[in-house]
Amino acid sequence: MSAPAQTTAGAATAAGGVSPLRWWVVCLLSLGMVIAYTDRVNLSAVLPEIGKNFNLNKEQLGMTQSAFFWSYTLLQIPAGMLVDRYGVRSLYTAGFLLWSLASAATAFITGLSSLLFLRVLVGTGEAVVTSCSLRYIASHFQEKERGSAVGVYMTGTKIGPAIGIPLAAMLAKYFGWQAMFVILGMGTLLWLAPFRAWVKRDDPAAQGRDAGAAGPKAGSVTLGRALSTPLMWGVIIGTYCYMYFVYYCMTWMPTYFREKHGMSIEKMSWFSFVSFGGMAAVAALAGWWADRIIARGGDPIKVRKLFTIAGFVAAATQTLSVFTDSQGLMIFFTVFALCGLGLATANYWALTQTLMPGALPVAIQNTAANFAGIVSPWLTGWMINKTGTFDAPIMAVGLWLLLGISAYGILVQRKYALRNA
Repeated sequence: MSAPAQTTAGAATAAGGVSPLRWWVVCLLSLGMVIAYTDRVNLSAVLPEIGKNFNLNKEQLGMTQSAFFWSYTLLQIPAGMLVDRYGVRSLYTAGFLLWSLASAATAFITGLSSLLFLRVLVGTGEAVVTSCSLRYIASHFQEKERGSAVGVYMTGTKIGPAIGIPLAAMLAKYFGWQAMFVILGMGTLLWLAPFRAWVKRDDPAAQGRDAGAAGPKAGSVTLGRALSTPLMWGVIIGTYCYMYFVYYCMTWMPTYFREKHGMSIEKMSWFSFVSFGGMAAVAALAGWWADRIIARGGDPIKVRKLFTIAGFVAAATQTLSVFTDSQGLMIFFTVFALCGLGLATANYWALTQTLMPGALPVAIQNTAANFAGIVSPWLTGWMINKTGTFDAPIMAVGLWLLLGISAYGILVQRKYALRNA
């Protein structure tokens, strides 16, 4: 994943044209992320029911939500290295099969231990998704269009929770929570057919070591070299803070709506859909908007940093819900904050691609993102157990977002970017 230098897309243009399927593949990758996130959040939709069935307290329920991220986070860097070495086609296929089958098997859990084990397997399968997807985009899109491509892809990370929670809730209501896991786990395997048909063995993204890419090679960025720059640490801190809020919303917002505001499962599903659906729309628009500014001569790093910080600021308004007794205002700030964070979604990932080449830096970034997935669900459950309210978790979100603003403002700068060896 190159800096402002050309990627394979540029090379392909010189050779006679870019892949006619590249935008279709990006849409397919976005759908793959919808499926991944649906299997990631389906547990959230039936958390109260599972808690009652197996006599689990809030802290234990938080642990079940974190378990996915134990393996998912641990395997991000190894996954990035494997993608750089072997390409996206076979790794994505194997990962998709594993997580889908593990999700379907959740229907047959017998208690806390079996649920934790299967959530770890789902996390193992999904570990390759982001590195594979962003590797494909970096291999087929130039800087001036990459924000749009990342924006379209990243809408899947928001549409997934937006439709995944309501869909899982609806299936659980009409067929039972066990059937819900089987339907979602097995039905989505159809996605593999177009993926393997469109991303062929000779596709540049399916080749190892960024074959054919112009500019800095992915293999030139080692783990030690990436971690030696303040830039990488700024990305790590900022990404963790961004995703702490997202995973709070994914794992506890449905319970917040039901327990704090007494919503029915249908009403909870609607507000979850509006929150994540709005974030997806803002993410796609912000990626396109930033690309247009860059195409007209705007500095890519300054433009994407501005959008990223603006998204963090908008998200921090969630904290204001603690200081009002109005149910309407509480719900407004919850929805507005998540939608506003969409300003950062495409741009903070594209910014990493601009400043640091290769799947490995993206894997490091995604490790930070999903370390938040370990901490946020468990810490939120612990704070609710201790305080009996959602006020402390919401205040914690605000503090993390302020730290993220500082990280992007101070550490993520052009002068810290890695140079070609």
